[in-house]
Amino acid sequence: MRAVTISEPGGPEALTWGEAPDPVCGPGEVIVDVVATAVNRADLLQRQGFYPPPKGASEILGLECSGIVSEVGEGVTGWSVGDEVCALLSGGGYAERVAVPAGQLLPKPAGVELATAAALPEVTCTVWSNVFLLANLQRDETFLVHGGSSGIGTMAIQLAKRAGARVATTAGSQAKLDFCRELGADVLVNYRDEDFVARVKEIGGADVVLDNMGAKYLGRNVDALTVGGRLVVIGMQGGTKAELDLGRLLAKRAAVHATALRSRPATGRGGKADIVAAVTHDVWPDVERGVIRPIVDRRLPMARAAEAHRVVEASEHIGKVLLVNEG
Repeated sequence: MRAVTISEPGGPEALTWGEAPDPVCGPGEVIVDVVATAVNRADLLQRQGFYPPPKGASEILGLECSGIVSEVGEGVTGWSVGDEVCALLSGGGYAERVAVPAGQLLPKPAGVELATAAALPEVTCTVWSNVFLLANLQRDETFLVHGGSSGIGTMAIQLAKRAGARVATTAGSQAKLDFCRELGADVLVNYRDEDFVARVKEIGGADVVLDNMGAKYLGRNVDALTVGGRLVVIGMQGGTKAELDLGRLLAKRAAVHATALRSRPATGRGGKADIVAAVTHDVWPDVERGVIRPIVDRRLPMARAAEAHRVVEASEHIGKVLLVNEG
């Protein structure tokens, strides 16, 4: 098969499109013929040599895909050759075929084109597991998501509004903020020239914050929390180390969570299969009704993965950038 591989850690030019070994279908797995995958910031880190895949996972980039089941492994039930699916992966999406644990498959939502479905698994599983299963966002609470125009952000805004929350978001341009408003965001903060803490405090503070910045925003996120607030850190774009004033945290009876999806086990309590099952049950019906929709900025051929990485690194996109297998 053909796949995108990394010649050596470095910039986007390190990505090459060529031959790679075919995946092997193990017990409890299926082989998916990949129609499309999506670029995530974790892919950029892995390309640079900073985010190795979990033990036993494919070295090939790609944390999600959509496609057609072409082989079913021993012990797999509920899936058949020819099924149109999308999948949450630990790696391997930037390829023509990928092996997937059966518990990480989702049916292609009715009404969503197959390639477009590649934009859904990572964002829906990330947002649902963190904002709802972990932080327990409730109706009439205030939710703050940083980077509202990103893939995660666009999904978080939609799911939080569906849940009846008031949504605040940050973004770096008026065009991106305008798009966030169209998705349902109530409070819009341009982080280049506004203080998100002050804006959020004006509306009583945030009950839940979903943060992709890490160290850079840690103290300010805690400041923005209301009493009983929950901060969930899912990224480290702003660094890994920061000082935390426990006195402020204690005074607010607040919580700070740091979580990762990729490193979770495939099965077991809190594993990927549990999250995928919850998303299929709780999110997919509204995706099929069009209440929740995938946001796709652009599609590029898989062979142009380097170009797609440059777009994401420069934050030129809104929503997801897809890589599509041609022919």
